[in-house]
Amino acid sequence: MASLLTWSVHRVQKELSAKTITAAEIFEKHLARSKNVEKLNAFVGLTPDVGRCAAEAVDKARDIRQFPLAGVTIAVKDNFCVRGVRTTCGSRMLGSFVPSYSATVVDRLINAGAMMVGKTNLDEFGMGSGCVDSIHGATKNAWDSNCVSGGSSGGSAVAVASGAATAALGSDTGGSTRNPASYNGVIGLKPTYGVLSRAGLIPLVNSMDVPGVLARRVDDVASLFNVMSGWDNKDSTTVRKIVKVDVTEEANVRGLCVGIPVEYFTEEISDEVAQTWRKVAAQFAEAGATVKEVKLPHTAHSIAVYSVLNQCEVASNMARYTGQAFGFRGDSNDSTEQLYAQSRALGLGDVVRRRILCGNYFLLSKNYSSYFKKAMQVRRLIFEDFLNVWRSGIDVLLTPVTLSDAPLSKDFLSRDARTQSATQDYCTQPTNMAGVPAVSIPISLSSRGLPLSLQLVAPHYEENRLLKTAKFLESVNGFQNLMCLKQY
Repeated sequence: MASLLTWSVHRVQKELSAKTITAAEIFEKHLARSKNVEKLNAFVGLTPDVGRCAAEAVDKARDIRQFPLAGVTIAVKDNFCVRGVRTTCGSRMLGSFVPSYSATVVDRLINAGAMMVGKTNLDEFGMGSGCVDSIHGATKNAWDSNCVSGGSSGGSAVAVASGAATAALGSDTGGSTRNPASYNGVIGLKPTYGVLSRAGLIPLVNSMDVPGVLARRVDDVASLFNVMSGWDNKDSTTVRKIVKVDVTEEANVRGLCVGIPVEYFTEEISDEVAQTWRKVAAQFAEAGATVKEVKLPHTAHSIAVYSVLNQCEVASNMARYTGQAFGFRGDSNDSTEQLYAQSRALGLGDVVRRRILCGNYFLLSKNYSSYFKKAMQVRRLIFEDFLNVWRSGIDVLLTPVTLSDAPLSKDFLSRDARTQSATQDYCTQPTNMAGVPAVSIPISLSSRGLPLSLQLVAPHYEENRLLKTAKFLESVNGFQNLMCLKQY
């Protein structure tokens, strides 16, 4: 059973073609595993009916090649709508919401033969970096249950790392796919903004949100990405440019120019992360790549800019949750205003309410120019930093993902949400503001036995280059061979 749970997409399809196993059998093994690891709290709800229906379609097919993801189990973050399946966003506000439609990326995965195991836990409405702010409780790290899983897609990362699913959908607004991928030792891809449809993804920050992909192997990430990418007439922000990935060839980085941003060497970075960074830079050089330092001078402002823009868009997006049309409704009959206030006070958590209040403050006419407009101007400078790096001949950037391995839950909870975000997402937030693709790749284990990961960043629409480079790191470091399925 253990070996089956770690099969790659290619291995699953090979076994199905040879008829040594059925899709139904694969699904039941993963479903059983998801129940065995329920102490980690990765799932907010299992979907056996949805998964079995997909498995039946694959097993009845005359030729499974019509299903590029035949027999592949997936987990879906609970801010993606799935037809007929409760979708809560980790919030009391949507505690009973059952959508009548599915997100485009979910439909494309299921139509390709993927079997959905369940919906995964997240920080409320995706606002967090630890997966601790959810009405469903905190999700625990797959390597050490005393540590945070990372957020906001912590449930998706743990589902993959624990063997409950082959791959998972996350969302990434400022690092929410790459952060938990780093802490749990799996691959986490944040694509170029607009390459994957956001239709059916309940929005946090429309100008930065992207669906993310988590899996154990680069090849598996590529397989899911190719199925999901492409124009969607339901989402006007998707691009018509065709972006596909082919990582079947042997990884080779000879002639590649790798940039090391000096601004990412912060005082907070742990010695082990810094050492891992230097080691991988040396691996690139030994393989024939050119490695040189570059500057992204406005990186230091990214946290402040993100904090303003995030909260302004949150204030706008959360305005729909009034207790009137849908969502949690208070019982006040005094006035419409009182009903709104009570519904939002009881239906939304502290972190969400604080961001709404801050966002509305920033958007006041007297504050608009000083906060929102200024933040947009600095965001443009961050974007141009990346453009200048690409124009200088850099092919990819190599950076940390997080500044340490996964912190203990008690230490993480002792700090306020703003400080947590500033520490955990310092290296990931700039890429969302620039819209460029990035991927988290596990490299080794820390002295505490926890994953240490690094991030690669590439120009817009260069997912192929990005994942080919990631495959090189995967091959030379062999982290996937360190993975084990623990008993919890």
